[in-house]
Parts: sequence; C-alpha cells; structure tokens
Amino acid sequence: MPEVPSLLRRALRWSRRIAAVLISFCAVVGAVRLIAPATPGGPAGEPPGVRRQLAFLRGALDAGAAGDAQALFPEGYFFLHVLYGLTWVELGLRVPGETRAEALREARWALERLDTPPGRAPFSADLVPEYGVFYRGWCNWLRGGVLSLQPAGRRDAGESRRFAADSAALAEAFDASPSPYLEAYPGQAWPVDSTVAMASLRLHDTLEPPRHAATVARWLELVRERLDPSTGLLPHRAAPGTGEPEEVARGSSQSMIQRFLPDIDPGFAAGQYLRFRDRYVVTPLGLGPAVREYPSGMDGPGDVDSGPLPLGVSLSATAVTLGAAQVHGDAALAGALARYGELAGLPVGTPWTKRYAFGLMPIGDAFLAWSKTARPWTATGPLEPPPASVPWWWRLPLLALLAVLGAAPWLPALRRRARAAR
Repeated sequence: MPEVPSLLRRALRWSRRIAAVLISFCAVVGAVRLIAPATPGGPAGEPPGVRRQLAFLRGALDAGAAGDAQALFPEGYFFLHVLYGLTWVELGLRVPGETRAEALREARWALERLDTPPGRAPFSADLVPEYGVFYRGWCNWLRGGVLSLQPAGRRDAGESRRFAADSAALAEAFDASPSPYLEAYPGQAWPVDSTVAMASLRLHDTLEPPRHAATVARWLELVRERLDPSTGLLPHRAAPGTGEPEEVARGSSQSMIQRFLPDIDPGFAAGQYLRFRDRYVVTPLGLGPAVREYPSGMDGPGDVDSGPLPLGVSLSATAVTLGAAQVHGDAALAGALARYGELAGLPVGTPWTKRYAFGLMPIGDAFLAWSKTARPWTATGPLEPPPASVPWWWRLPLLALLAVLGAAPWLPALRRRARAAR
C-alpha cells in the first residue's frame, strides 16, 4: 500500500512539470508572435497567413458559416461573402495578371452569392437606389475589384456594363439627395455606408472613363458641412434626408470610414485619420494598442456592430483599424495592431489553414484577413504617411509579462533547489 501514495506523488510531480512546460511554451510562442512580422513588408507584399485564412473561410462558407453569421447580425451573410471576395481581390492585385485566375474565380463566386435572395434578404427594394446604399455600395466596390483583376483591354463586357450602370444609379441617388448620406434601411442612414459607395464611384472613374467627379466633389462638400461637432469626424448615424449628425462618431464605423476615405480624397482623409487616431486609439493597461468605440473621455453602450466593450475597447474596430492604418501608410500602428492580434487573437494554424479565436467566429477572420491586405485602390501614388504614434518600446510591457508567466511555474522548484543547496 505505501506504493500508492508514492505513485500519486510522482504523477502529481510530472503533471506539474508538464503544466509548467506548456505554460512556458505558450509564453515563448506569444513572445515570438509579438516580434515576428505580421504585416506585408511593403505595399506589394503579401501578409503572412492570409491565404491560409482564406482556405479556412472558404471551407466555413461551404459549411454554412454565412447563415450562422446572419443569425448574429443583419449583414452577417453579406459581410462574410463580400470580405472574402475583397481579400481575394487584394491578393490578386499583388501578383502578375497571368496568375490571377484563382483570385478572380473566388472574387466572382463571392459576388455571385451576394446577387441572390439570401444576399439581398435584409435590404429593401423600395429604397433609392434599390436595396439601399449599403448593399449597392459594397457590391459595386467588389465588382470594381473584380474588374481590376482583369487586363484593361480584356475586361468582361457584361461586368463592365453592370459596374457602369450600378455606379450611375448610385451617382444619380447622391445627386438627387440633399444629404450626403443615403439610407441603408428605411429611415436609417449611416455615413460609413455612403463612404463605401462614394469610394466605388472613384474606383469607377479610375477604371473607366471618368463620369462622377462632380458627384464626389458635391458629396465631400456636404460631408464637411455635417461633421460630428464633438469630434470633427463623420458621425456614426445621421438623420435621413438631411444628413445632420444624430450620434457621435464611433470606432466601429470610423475604422471603416478611415479605410475608404483615402480612395475618395487623400487630403481630407489625412486630417480625418489623425483626428480619429488621436481620439480613439489607446493602450489599455499599457499592454498594446486598441481602439475605443467612443472617443476618449466618453463611454456608451455596445451593440451588434461594436461587440462587447471591455475597458471601452471594440475588438471589431481594432481589427478594422489595422486596415485603415495600412491604407494611410501608418506602418507603426498597423504593425503593432497586427502583432497584438497575433498574440491576443489566439490563432490556430495548420499547413493548410489558419483561424483566429479557434475558428469560432469566421466573420472575425474575414474582417481580419481583409484588414491585413488593405491598400488604396485609386491612389495614383503613395500617400504621405502620418507621424508615428506608437513608440518603439510598445512591446516591452507585454514581453515582460510573458517572461513572468513563462518563468512563474518554475519558481517553486528553483526555490527548493536553492534551499537544498544551502
């Protein structure tokens, strides 16, 4: 019988050692993720792991993930497909034209899924333009991306005609509206949706003979007259018909607005981005950059767009701001957000796929993959990067914390050995 306690003690001792090894291993992996590059080395570079993310997302879409996302929020089905397609466009634009077949095929597949009853289900056909500015703007942006993947002289004629017609319908709706913000749903207007649509008109004028410069100029003038008075940014929500601000600028929409504004007007975008970064990008507990849902000094409730707000931070806004930072040339912030995401996002990778948060929320993977590949689509030259706001030492507190976590399981054994050596 004395052997039983001895066996138990040995089992406990080995279980403690295994746990210590696992904790230390996780700490080392976390440190590596904080140090290793997580963004492309330049505008033409491909972000690490994005193709494997797309492989995971395609499998999830084939297994019904879009329907699951739709159950979580009204645009779940739509966003999962459109971001999948846009990420393929981004990757396709980074390779020579003759090697873009896969990107073109997958982007077209995503676009076709949007042009179906499930893709249009949340939106009203009675709006102007039909199905509202959210649906028409994002579809137009993706359709322009599909055309961007094709050589200028050999673009699909049907796709070109559809792009021109949808762009004209959007421009006509904007020209006829006293507000710069069209309705996405009956009686509801969010400036971010009109920003996407306006960027698609600029994309049209980049790919095709220009037709919408006056519409874009008028839109910018109306926007400047209707900024959120407390932040100087585009508001989160606006009054239908007038465009007057109805809700303070919020991180979940600002992060996306900042992603698209450089494709509309780089000069206006630069000032807006600095305002956004100064008021919304924070370092909670000193442990890395994140994005608040409400401006510093203001708190408010979360919703389906922002998600939960621990310490006032929106995880969705933080992920999308990575893309906004890249588009603005803010390499320091983009790199910090990407590396922090590699640590906190709990990525799980195989040689074929990669997913974050154990793949429990594919919509989050879609936003992150799209953000990691973000670049301007209409700019004729590199944007002037903003002054860096992230100090070089931002990782040191996190690395110190990981060092403590990695060493802590071994401290009792080290103390015992030290006492025995006396």
